[in-house]
Amino acid sequence: MENIILFPFAEYWLFYVGFTTFVLLMLALDLGVFHREAHEVTFKESLIWSIVWISLALIFNFLFYKYAAWKFETDPRLLAIPGFDGEAAAKQVGLEFLTGFIVEKSLAVDNIFVFVVVFTFFAIPLKYQHRVLFFGIIGALIFRIIFIALGSILLQYGWTVILFGIFLIITGLKIIFAPEKPIDPEKNPVIKLFRKFFPVTPTIEGQKFFIRKEGVLYATPLMVALLFIEVSDIIFAVDSVPAIFAITKEPLIVFTSNVFAILGLRALYFMLAGIIHRFRYLKYGLGIVLVFVGLKMAWLNDAFGGKFPISWSLIIIITIIGASIFISLFKKEKSK
Repeated sequence: MENIILFPFAEYWLFYVGFTTFVLLMLALDLGVFHREAHEVTFKESLIWSIVWISLALIFNFLFYKYAAWKFETDPRLLAIPGFDGEAAAKQVGLEFLTGFIVEKSLAVDNIFVFVVVFTFFAIPLKYQHRVLFFGIIGALIFRIIFIALGSILLQYGWTVILFGIFLIITGLKIIFAPEKPIDPEKNPVIKLFRKFFPVTPTIEGQKFFIRKEGVLYATPLMVALLFIEVSDIIFAVDSVPAIFAITKEPLIVFTSNVFAILGLRALYFMLAGIIHRFRYLKYGLGIVLVFVGLKMAWLNDAFGGKFPISWSLIIIITIIGASIFISLFKKEKSK
């Protein structure tokens, strides 16, 4: 049972196409209608969009569960498996999506810290930040698709599962115990390489990423900020994609939960940017979550007969993240 893919790509490729089309339409509606003109995103607007994206994810989760319940009770391939319980399997995949979404949403908070640093460093006005993040999200979606496709192939081999699990444990411990290092975009090797090919204007040129002056193509600070955000997301994806594969082995669930978490990232940034510094203990919670999902991949799943109970995983992850947020908000910081 644990080696069976419930949603094989060969049968669900049309769903992938339809879901991707829906995402592109939502993004087009976002930029082409609601943010056609550059403006400062208010807390109220970001709160509304956060509610919209989370609501869409939960609605999808419910419909996905209902579809799975129907499908698993009517699919001859699955019914032929001895001991297969369609209703239990449907609840399992529904909880896997919800758990994966929460994990990805929590890990995405790390991106917000980077956004704050980058926009401050390059002095990006608030009204242009949405445009940078919009194209950053598109790039993130493309790279996540690539990472998920590679992960679904690599994780078919048992040794890679253990290897990724150990990697997540080490990453989690590093987050917990290693001292924080300040982020300096100017020292990033990708940014240095980019500057060798494109001169950068000293000032913001409206919402343009490139401009041409006297026949020479210049990049603007918006483009440099976008490039750094893309590079940062690739680094974060190295942690987050294996983390969700520890929750579920279904590429369809990994893909959809990742996409919903990323789509709400911009709204979450504009809602939390002003108070993100208060979540000083959240990094410890994220580190513990990574250690936990790493243990799931490397040991716990095998120890529990091939699958650590998903309901336990959901409770453990929510408790860890909730506790780290609660402590951050209510524990007074010692004066330095």
